[in-house]
Amino acid sequence: MRPVSPRKLKEWVIEKAILLSGVFSVVFVLLIFLFLLREGLSLFRGESVIDFIFGKSWYPISQPPRFGILPLILGSLLVTLGAAAISVPIGIAAALFIAEIAPRRLKETLKAGIELLAAIPSVVIGFIGMITLGPWIKNLFNIPTGLTALTGSVTLAFMAMPTIVSIAEDAITAVPRQYREAAIAMGATQWQTTWRIVARAARPGMLAAVMLGIGRVIGETMAVMMVTGNAAISPSSFLQPVRTLTATIAAEMGESVQGGPHYAALFAIGIVLFIITFLINGVADLYLHRSRR
Repeated sequence: MRPVSPRKLKEWVIEKAILLSGVFSVVFVLLIFLFLLREGLSLFRGESVIDFIFGKSWYPISQPPRFGILPLILGSLLVTLGAAAISVPIGIAAALFIAEIAPRRLKETLKAGIELLAAIPSVVIGFIGMITLGPWIKNLFNIPTGLTALTGSVTLAFMAMPTIVSIAEDAITAVPRQYREAAIAMGATQWQTTWRIVARAARPGMLAAVMLGIGRVIGETMAVMMVTGNAAISPSSFLQPVRTLTATIAAEMGESVQGGPHYAALFAIGIVLFIITFLINGVADLYLHRSRR
């Protein structure tokens, strides 16, 4: 039997360690989902899934309790769509500017500033949004309160932007230099090279940046709880107070009786949130596979 060289043994250990990390990640996600199912499915012994998903009233401590989460789903989707509409175009444009246009010294300064923004705690951003942005929106639109879905969207866009810019900039920088040289040699302008060649080559990385940014938005709790008004009503515009799925879990989990219907309903909301996140990631993964063909 031939002896195994230390180099090959080291590579084998690293490969197995990476494989185990991947397996453990999948196992942990499955365990979290099973835990949510165990705690949340008991709600549906006395409540139908249709009434839970499409019910328009969330009164968990009334008699009888009502567990309709449609207003919470609409609130989460409205705030997430608003934040994505603001943060994605600005974040991608900022990443292209930093990676392709900005001078080297300015690029380093901007990158440091963006990484600093990502380190600000969400409660601080929520406090700033509540004190400054809320009153400004209230006076601008002449509405009774500034704690609305629009305030939540702007606040969450500010939180998602550092993630989008940082990861998209890394993806754009990783595009091989030969792509740019070939495009310029064929007569393309800098804008044409950036938009049609570099941005297209970096599209999978930019999509990953967008998905992580949206994941940050839909999973955010503290800031959105501070600036959206926390009204469990079906919104008809961005200028109304809303309540999100995450804010409901955070606000009411401490008040619910363990093992009771309210407690199970909050875990059932967690299941819905898990499925929504899974669907978003699944759609992004399908798009990535289709774009690579």
